[in-house]
Amino acid sequence: MTSTLEIVSFLLCLGGLATIGATLLNDYWKVSTIHGSVITTTTLFENLWQSCAKDSTGVSNCREFDSLLALPAYIQACRALMIASILLGFIAAVLSLLGLKCTKIGLSDEDRKTKFAVTGGFLFILGGLCSMVAVSWYAAMITAQFFDSLYAGTKYELGDALYLGWAGSVLCMLGGILLTCSCKGKKNEDYSFNKYAYSSAQAAPRQDAYTKNSETVISNKEYV
Repeated sequence: MTSTLEIVSFLLCLGGLATIGATLLNDYWKVSTIHGSVITTTTLFENLWQSCAKDSTGVSNCREFDSLLALPAYIQACRALMIASILLGFIAAVLSLLGLKCTKIGLSDEDRKTKFAVTGGFLFILGGLCSMVAVSWYAAMITAQFFDSLYAGTKYELGDALYLGWAGSVLCMLGGILLTCSCKGKKNEDYSFNKYAYSSAQAAPRQDAYTKNSETVISNKEYV
């Protein structure tokens, strides 16, 4: 059961990591709204790296952001958080793969494999939190500008990439929690088994040997 839970949680984490990677590359982080417009000939959409415009014929023209320092602070923070999430997920995947009970790669000591798996699960949780903060922060800025009646710029709505980011973050955190709990459960099982073995050894009869008249006499005494 523990091995099955480890495999399921590891697959969940990998799925979440792949979804977060797809989120970072997706163009549709925010899409211009058609609310209040009668005729729309151009659709604007952006991600963390570029801004694009698509006309009524379906032709898109994109322009990368010119200066990093000229970007709003939240976009710079979201970039850093998303990149950190992917890096943490990659490191966590390597550590978890080495720590899985069903794998024989690199490590043979059960205690070290458990520590690697727990560390990988914790890093998956941390990576999921990073991407969750980035996506939620970006979405909060979109909604704040949308409902601000004094905002004179183009108003946007939530893009498909944000929903992918939320899904990937949940998968990473859920898989990391399950992976950590499965390793902890395995450690508790080993502790219970060792405790039972120790109690059985204490309850077993012990033989005492002593010498009487140059002859060795063995007596059995039971200790509870």
